[in-house]
Amino acid sequence: MPDILASVDEVQLLLRLRDGDDLAFGQIYDRYKARLGYSLLRLLKSEVLAEELLQDVFMKVWEHRAAIDPTRSFKAYLYRIAENMAYDFFRRAAREKEILQEIIAANTELYTHVEESLLKKENIAFLERLLAQLPSQRKKIFVACKLEGKSYKEVAEEFGISTTTVNDHIQKAMECLKANIHRIPVMQLTGLLVSFFLEK
Repeated sequence: MPDILASVDEVQLLLRLRDGDDLAFGQIYDRYKARLGYSLLRLLKSEVLAEELLQDVFMKVWEHRAAIDPTRSFKAYLYRIAENMAYDFFRRAAREKEILQEIIAANTELYTHVEESLLKKENIAFLERLLAQLPSQRKKIFVACKLEGKSYKEVAEEFGISTTTVNDHIQKAMECLKANIHRIPVMQLTGLLVSFFLEK
């Protein structure tokens, strides 16, 4: 029941906001600023930049309040605006590669996300270019484990090595991928950053 009441309450606030009620806007802002602000801070690693972007996002909400549909998820609408504005920020920052690389370097959490993204079908071509830098056997072992889904035991038997050696090859292959993250095209890496830190 509380969730239903909260939902009804938000619909009323959104209707008032759409009509230009600044008090309703203030309540919506108070309701969402903390979580969105935290997501932006994780992404930008700067309280000043995160606060500026947060204010810009809500300014956009106010300017386009007539387009708000109270029957749809406002949270999704808000985060879509934030995602688009964050992407624009990084597109501008791409002209200053040092800034982007500092943000990337600070985001050690991104490595796992990048690994997962590289293993997706749409990114295989780029992954193959990275894997071309590996010794032949290491590349084959990585492909068998990560792309073909074979267990370490299966791969060990196939190559006549121990599972410990398989693990060593995988770890060194991942170190190579991490060391070459900077070679990912700037805008592709930007998309990974934004999608990772602004997950709904």
